[in-house]
Amino acid sequence: MEELRISSADPRGSPATEQQAAGVGILLQIMMLVLSFVIGHVLRRHRFYYLPEASASLLIGLIVGVLANVSNTENSIRSWFNFHEEFFFLFLLPPIIFQSGFSLQPKPFFSNFGAIVTFAIFGTFVASMVTGILVYLAGVSYLIYRLPFVECLMFGALISATDPVTVLSIFQELGTDVNLYALVFGESVLNDAMAISLYRTMSSVRSHMSSDQNLFMVVVRFLETFVGSMSAGVGVGFTSALLFKYAGLDIDNLQNLECCLFVLFPYFSYMLAEGLGLSGIVSILFTGIVMKHYTFSNLSDKSQKFVAAFFHLISSLAETFIFIYMGFDIAMEQHSWSHIGFIFFSILFIGIARAANVFSCAYLVNMARPSHRKISMKHQKALWYSGLRGAMAFALALQSVHDLPEGDGQTIFTATTSIVVLTVLLIGGSTGTMLEALEVVGDGHEIPLGESFDAHNGYIAPTYVGESSSGNRFKMKLSEFRKSTASFTELDKNYLTPFFTTQSGEDDEHVATAIAFFQRKANILLLCATMHAENFTGLCDLPLMVNERFWSFHSKPMLIVA
Repeated sequence: MEELRISSADPRGSPATEQQAAGVGILLQIMMLVLSFVIGHVLRRHRFYYLPEASASLLIGLIVGVLANVSNTENSIRSWFNFHEEFFFLFLLPPIIFQSGFSLQPKPFFSNFGAIVTFAIFGTFVASMVTGILVYLAGVSYLIYRLPFVECLMFGALISATDPVTVLSIFQELGTDVNLYALVFGESVLNDAMAISLYRTMSSVRSHMSSDQNLFMVVVRFLETFVGSMSAGVGVGFTSALLFKYAGLDIDNLQNLECCLFVLFPYFSYMLAEGLGLSGIVSILFTGIVMKHYTFSNLSDKSQKFVAAFFHLISSLAETFIFIYMGFDIAMEQHSWSHIGFIFFSILFIGIARAANVFSCAYLVNMARPSHRKISMKHQKALWYSGLRGAMAFALALQSVHDLPEGDGQTIFTATTSIVVLTVLLIGGSTGTMLEALEVVGDGHEIPLGESFDAHNGYIAPTYVGESSSGNRFKMKLSEFRKSTASFTELDKNYLTPFFTTQSGEDDEHVATAIAFFQRKANILLLCATMHAENFTGLCDLPLMVNERFWSFHSKPMLIVA
């Protein structure tokens, strides 16, 4: 043990000693990552949903931190980790956010785009405002630690960032409705961008409290940050699409260059936005969406397989390390545990704010939808329950320690880490039970809420004939918004996709038709081989259900050769 207690805490240690400390620290981190992935694999293999991978990673970090405290080696271990928020924001978060945008399934996502935007933009704003106002009122009433109003809004903004990675993994394992999955995943992706923009806007308002500020300027600053970052990300994505379309890099001896350029574009987008004083996270998110939809199809087949696997690998490593570090940090950091009431009431307030978000937005969305496409109450409850807090909330809370006075920032950081741990362990572990209680397990074969399936055109948005009454202008406006979404789909199909990719709309239709044909044949063979069905009555109805189930989780069809 004495060999482990090296004098790395002394900043004037020899270079050899510092190198030894760094090596031991990296070794410890690798060991925890390996253990986390192995345990996660065992848990998935045995379908033990009460302890998801994220919860296991967090517990591993917590156990290591507790052991370090017990063995009096916390100073050495802390110097080995040498964790800084700059490393967090520059190297860990970008690949996670890019992978979120890059892994979006475009057809379910854009078919539910109106609902997703409502939940992610309007709903996140409602949730952050409700949380901030309730925290402020509780502080004024002397129920909890009192924070200034703007700092309460900053806390509401950062804690409104959801990260349902655990819930989504269980959704995929158990099988849920394709649109419920799309709503939860799509909301979490855009929700991060919205939360960051809100937090930075409130932080800017706080830093300029002495100057004349009005609500209009706050809204303008928020739109400047969000729209500017989104424009930067979309612009970089379109630029990369044109480059890979006309550069002619999809040949054998240039695949290495092709992959290198593709990997560099997301970080270029991130640094461009940060250099312009915008949000790099928002920018890299929309870069991921655009690059997957346009740039990815311009790559060669081998490069497509490599970049898809590469970003999935990097994001998995980063996300696992973040949960490990959160558990480690809880055991090692000095937290403001004197304000337990702040933590308790914050948990209560975010539950209320989440309910205000989900149920109010679902009401608005259902007003614009026909009866067969309305978001059911059980799906609304599942949306409410899936509002876990994770990496983004933790990252913003870590930044708040430096943005706010020592007492306030530390209180917010302690409350956020506690909320993240409780939601990941309790909500993440009980998700399977929740899905069974709400009876949404295995209903992925039902008629989708947001789209139908056509053999020639894939997913198509249903019509709204006769839904809006002549006297209800609001419903007419919502119906017009739906039509504009369909118009964007046509614009993308007829103009954007042919301009930015090497594929044409007609080619896509022929490919979709061929894929649908072979997929139906493959599904019949698969069902016959796996189910050993003796009675084939009604078998012709099954391929469509399998198609919907399959397309909800995979971007490419699985062809089975007889």
